[in-house]
Amino acid sequence: MGKLTLTTFLTLDGVMQAPGAPEEDPSDGFRYGGWLVPLADEGMGGFVTEIFDRAEAFLLGRRTYEIFASHWPHHDDPADPVASRLNHLPKYVASTTLRDPAWEHTTVIDGEHLQAEVVRIKDKLEGEFQLHGSGRLAQWLLARDLVDELNLLVFPVFLGAGRRLFPTGGLPTSYTLTDHRTTANGIALHTYRPTGRASFGSFAD
Repeated sequence: MGKLTLTTFLTLDGVMQAPGAPEEDPSDGFRYGGWLVPLADEGMGGFVTEIFDRAEAFLLGRRTYEIFASHWPHHDDPADPVASRLNHLPKYVASTTLRDPAWEHTTVIDGEHLQAEVVRIKDKLEGEFQLHGSGRLAQWLLARDLVDELNLLVFPVFLGAGRRLFPTGGLPTSYTLTDHRTTANGIALHTYRPTGRASFGSFAD
């Protein structure tokens, strides 16, 4: 059985929207797209390469799929671990509207049967079924305890606006930290695995 992993870039206040370019995702009036770019460094690139080296298949939301599909097929460098894997490994897109994806090796998962399909695909894999970005899909999966591991790249910037990974009303969940490091530009790289429901107590006990 494979495992479903989530990798995402976050600000200090948990924003994951449009890290890579001003025009990437201006929905809801978001004006801070491209916040990651001034802080990117070799340590971040090395960590991302490690993650993509473990990929066996990808799970993407519709919006992230469209962003990736507009870029990566035109940058198909076999020496680039991100491009080579995104272009040639199986990709599954959760969507109720996408019918005929042009990017090769892409399969659309009907959103009405998403949970069963994610479990089925994960069961037939041996490596990582990787989710990158895809904020709404990530929240949906986290709410159903379907994510086996989180890779959170936390950047030293605060925005005060934008779509966040962990919304109000999510399931209280405990995690164990399995890896951590910090890059030269202060990006905190954390890997977590869920251990069950969060527990609570009092120092007065």
